[in-house]
Order: sequence, then structure tokens, then C-alpha cells
Amino acid sequence: MLLLGARKGKYGKHGEIYPIPGSNLPLATLGTFILWMGWFGFNGGSQLFLADKENAVAVSQIMLNTNAAAAAGAIAALLVCKVMWGKADLTMILNGALAGLVTITAEPASPTPMLACILGAIGGSLVVFSIVGLDKLKIDDPVGAISVHGVCGCLGVMMVPFSNADANFMTQLIGLLTILGFVFVTSYLVWAALKATMGIRVSEEEELSGMDQHDCGVDAYPEFVTIRNH
Repeated sequence: MLLLGARKGKYGKHGEIYPIPGSNLPLATLGTFILWMGWFGFNGGSQLFLADKENAVAVSQIMLNTNAAAAAGAIAALLVCKVMWGKADLTMILNGALAGLVTITAEPASPTPMLACILGAIGGSLVVFSIVGLDKLKIDDPVGAISVHGVCGCLGVMMVPFSNADANFMTQLIGLLTILGFVFVTSYLVWAALKATMGIRVSEEEELSGMDQHDCGVDAYPEFVTIRNH
């Protein structure tokens, strides 16, 4: 975001914020459910062993906690939206479910189901405020990825000591800062090099007309088609 910049028309010259809604919310919902389903394998597989009773029980506990956190995150995001704006925002609800999944992923085995619900609900609530806050800071995050994976990922890491007696907050914080520092520095250097050489942004004309036309030769959304003279 620092190197790429915001999308055209997202922010006004005097601080205005103009939402750019998604083009297909049913597909966004389907994608969220696919991620939700895949997370069972992602978290459940992290146990790495299933051949005895102890590990089989652990995998089942992980899957239960994963599902509980996602559901609680979606419900929490819904309630926050209703309180703040009086309406249910589907995009926020979907991000709330993903926020719950991300939050529980740092330690899905040790929490009780109730604690998993609480952690998911905290993540689902936090993601709404994070998305709104980043927008006010003029950080254009089209799908809320920074808030879902970054902010709620940090939350999940710091919540581990509440359920795992072998973890402590200082160790978690050191690990978190190490990960953030490494990822930020290496990513910034790579993208800065790409920007200085081949470029990382399309032209304004291509952005406004849509990359489907320029990459594939067809318009994906007929409601946005403009008459072109060939």
C-alpha cells in the first residue's frame, strides 16, 4: 500500500472517503465459505498426527474451536455493524468470520470452546474498527486483508498465553515483532525493486476501464461497459 498507493477515486482532495463496493457479493460469500471449510484442514492438519487417541481428540478439538471462532466472529461483526450503522453489512460479516478464523489460528488446540468463541468475537469486532480506522488513515485496503490477517493475526498471537500455560506475553511479543519486522523489510525491498524496474501499477486508463478488457479482451461486468470505437 505504501508503494502502490490508493485506487483512483477512493479518496477526495479534501479528505473525503468514497467507498468502492465489491462487484459480486454472492461470489465473495462463496469464497468466504470455501476459506472457512479449508481452514479445518489448515488448523486440523497443524496437529501433524492422527494415529492415536490423544492426537485424534486434539484434532477434533481444533476443528471445534476453529468453527466456533469463525461463527462468533461473524455474529460479533454483525452486531457491531448494527450498533454503529443500524444495518447488517455483509462484507463486514464475511470479514468477521475470517477474523475469527485468523484469531484462533495462533493456538487452536488449547482454548476451551467458550474461550474460542470469545476470541473469535473479539477478532470479529476488532476487524470492523480496524477497517474503518485504516480508511480514515487513507490506507486503501480493498478487501480488508490488513485488518483480517494483520491486525487480527497480531491479536491471536498475543492471546495465546490465556490458554497455553507454556507461552508468555513477552515471548509472544518478541516473536510478533520479529515476524512483522522481517516481513515488512523484505516485502518493502522486493516491491520497491519491482516498482523501480518493471513497475507495479497499471496506467490510469487501464485502471478506470478495468483490467479484464486490457488483459483478456473482454469486459467482465456488462453494466460498466462503455461504447468503444475499434
